[in-house]
Amino acid sequence: MTQGRRIASDVAFTPSVKAIQSRKGSRSTYARMESQGDWATVITQELAEFVSQQTSVFLATANAQGQPYIQHRGGPPGFLQVLDEHTIGFADFNGNRQYISSGNLAENPKAHLFLIDYATRQRIKLWGTARVIEDDEELIARLMPANYRAKSEQAMLFSVEAWDANCPQHIPQRLEAGDVAKALQRRDQQIAELEAEIRRLKANQ
Repeated sequence: MTQGRRIASDVAFTPSVKAIQSRKGSRSTYARMESQGDWATVITQELAEFVSQQTSVFLATANAQGQPYIQHRGGPPGFLQVLDEHTIGFADFNGNRQYISSGNLAENPKAHLFLIDYATRQRIKLWGTARVIEDDEELIARLMPANYRAKSEQAMLFSVEAWDANCPQHIPQRLEAGDVAKALQRRDQQIAELEAEIRRLKANQ
């Protein structure tokens, strides 16, 4: 807390976290951040563009006893949709039907989204709440990616309370197989065009 006012980063920087920061020498840095602007609480245009490009997300929930669970969700770019400045939605594709995240959210709506883009070495952390929507066929259809071979019986809506972007330190750079294949195809096409030009020049000598 700062001057009795709750700030956005308090969602993660609890008193016990701040105590450790103080003991290890980083509290002054984060206190300065808090006084100069704190974390964002709305989805900006820049964040919305980042979200729309992702093909993968990790959803963290916990049950009433505090037992955490992390679930991966993936899809084509755009499967994560920003619905307004506070809400991210996605169709919850049918999987192994364990419903652990759904059960956790029925007991405890607190949730976390973790987005990481290995190609650009960017990661975004979002704190908030989430809820499962089972009886809104129109919403589920709206969130389903076009021409994607998957089925969904429910939607997930995540309400953003605060978010932060991390530095790229220690994130390995990895590229999507599809992007690599396209780059290799362009390279092979350029090589073929150069070889054809060389043959033409030799024939004209």
